[in-house]
Amino acid sequence: MIELSEEQIERYSRHILLQDVGVEGQEKILNGKVLVVGAGGLGAPAALYLAAAGVGTVGIVDADVVDLSNLQRQIIHFTPDVGKAKVESAKEKMKLINPGVNVVTYHTFMDSTNALDIIKNYDFVIDGTDNFPVKFLINDACVMAGKAFSHGGILRFNGQTFTHVPGSACYRCMFKEPPPAGSVPTCSQAGVLGAIAGMLGTIQATEALKYLIGVGELLTDRLLTFDAKTMNFRTIKVKRNNHCSICGDSPIIKELIDYEQAACDLKSHNR
Repeated sequence: MIELSEEQIERYSRHILLQDVGVEGQEKILNGKVLVVGAGGLGAPAALYLAAAGVGTVGIVDADVVDLSNLQRQIIHFTPDVGKAKVESAKEKMKLINPGVNVVTYHTFMDSTNALDIIKNYDFVIDGTDNFPVKFLINDACVMAGKAFSHGGILRFNGQTFTHVPGSACYRCMFKEPPPAGSVPTCSQAGVLGAIAGMLGTIQATEALKYLIGVGELLTDRLLTFDAKTMNFRTIKVKRNNHCSICGDSPIIKELIDYEQAACDLKSHNR
């Protein structure tokens, strides 16, 4: 375990004061490794809070560059970053908020050829992507590799999230396969209220920190949904499907699948 320096004790003092965290919990955070897939609306707040919390290694996967339309919700990127690779822009802000965090960047699309290799060294994965093919890819890769992950999705005024750990319900337990390409609008087509990206992304970061520390109840076997227009939050109980094609008793999916994406999704994988 890492022995905290005086500077770290001061930096993380509000964590250390928590009875459920303390020095031991902060040491677990400092030893933790979290992968954020997508440096967009969800990944931006998640990455900032993970860095601030002192997560030892944070990986960021994104093939896109910063666009002016991103700045309404992707708070890790600033106006001068337009045109810059999102992973580099994100890394700069994370290192500014906490120079002690090791930030590993992957300026590439995640697909069936690299997903397992990218996630293998991480304890927890945050899905901050914007399209169904990559969400199913992350789910399948994490199930195959026995990795915990947080699913997140936002659109218009709505958000949803759940957490998977080995043995709990996965994304395919709820949704067997992606909808036909182009049948469900993305944020770039239907819009999204910028602030709800922060609402959901910080929930995902919280789940990652809880997992690393080993405290509280994760959002496993529960789907949390909210409507920001009414501020109604619902928790829907779900359960692992014994016949699930990836995590069931006799899984039929043996290899990762690259599903067809709508043309508007090919530019970016994140919200």
